[in-house]
Amino acid sequence: MDARAIISGLRQAEEPSEEALRWFAAGLAESRVSDAQAGAFAMAICLNGLSDAARAALTCAMRDSGDCLVWDLDAPVIDKHSTGGVGDCVSLVLAPALAACGGYVPMISGRGLGHTGGTLDKMEAIPGVSVDLSEARFRDVVAGCGTAIVSATANIAPADKRLYAIRDVTGTVESLDLITASILSKKLAAGLEHLVLDVKCGSGAFMKTPEAAQALAQSLVRTANLAGCPTTALVTNMDAPIAPALGNALEIREVMRVLCEGQNGPLLELTAALGGGLLAEAGLAENADAGAAQIRAAVGNGRAAEVFGRMVYAQGGPVAFADNWARFLPEAPVIIEVPAPKAGFVTAIDGEALGLAVVALGGGRQVESDRIDPAVGFSDVVPLGQKVSKGAPLLRIHAARESAALAAADAVKAAIHVGPKAPDIAPLVLQRVTG
Repeated sequence: MDARAIISGLRQAEEPSEEALRWFAAGLAESRVSDAQAGAFAMAICLNGLSDAARAALTCAMRDSGDCLVWDLDAPVIDKHSTGGVGDCVSLVLAPALAACGGYVPMISGRGLGHTGGTLDKMEAIPGVSVDLSEARFRDVVAGCGTAIVSATANIAPADKRLYAIRDVTGTVESLDLITASILSKKLAAGLEHLVLDVKCGSGAFMKTPEAAQALAQSLVRTANLAGCPTTALVTNMDAPIAPALGNALEIREVMRVLCEGQNGPLLELTAALGGGLLAEAGLAENADAGAAQIRAAVGNGRAAEVFGRMVYAQGGPVAFADNWARFLPEAPVIIEVPAPKAGFVTAIDGEALGLAVVALGGGRQVESDRIDPAVGFSDVVPLGQKVSKGAPLLRIHAARESAALAAADAVKAAIHVGPKAPDIAPLVLQRVTG
């Protein structure tokens, strides 16, 4: 095998062999392929695309470029992945709920990316929690608690880690084939038996249109199934935050209100929709509706909260977090309200703009080395379609400094629109993709 020959074939839109893709993925992981060759490889795929079979072969090659976990447990190993949104803390409710319903959930998650929050950053808002577990400790927590939420080790899909950095500087991030291989190589390396995907669509998502979200969902589902992991996807509405909060500790508060207080709303609704289908696919529920009812029951009777509390303690957090969560979470010193400029209805929410405003407050990273302030963000975000009077709060800003809060208030005023007529609101779940 030779990198130049593989790149040349891709440039001429020739179908690459599975052997060639495995050679190239191993070369990425072992640094036998140069940065220039990796960039040319990514650009050729970006321009000419891959067939379903070649995309699955690339995904498996990147998965197999490092460690792949194998589980020996007495129930299905299942998981969920989201393409990223704002106020999206579904994973933190769903993982313990699935475990309470009889599954094992080894959730390898990511950090904030662009305007979207990261599950790992939210977990680290809980004092003492570590998401950087050794493989042995990861296995112990999953076996003992039913779930663990951790970061990928350096040995999980190292070819993807290398190629992702190259894509970021070569203008090839948008390639559907490379996005698919990147997402699934890491997830499949976790040894999953079933997977559900939440593909976001709307103002707070990376995919802004239903057509783009559907294309990504189909690519992900087809590839995962060809790779041997039964997978379905929901295309879901991200025209407004899923939870009424953006920011790490503030989203943990919303998670605990669902788990411990049974708070209803889009967060629980989407958790049940995703979890119900996954439980049915894994043989843990008769059908998706029965599975959704099981998820709601696990939340309502406190079993999911108990699992979450045990997981937090096993990962270094407080021993009684689920019982006393409010006292453990950090609070920002400056809290101000942003008033509605006029009476009317909330007609639109620019989720991406709100997410970037949270990053500017210090709740996300502008560069990789930035330290996150877990306390900052927005709470009590007004729902899309809500009728408001002039001066009523659109949301509350939590900031480290008054100057930062005032700057965020300007961003909020530009991002939340009030008009005379209530908007048409799309359903939370737009489409189910099964193959």
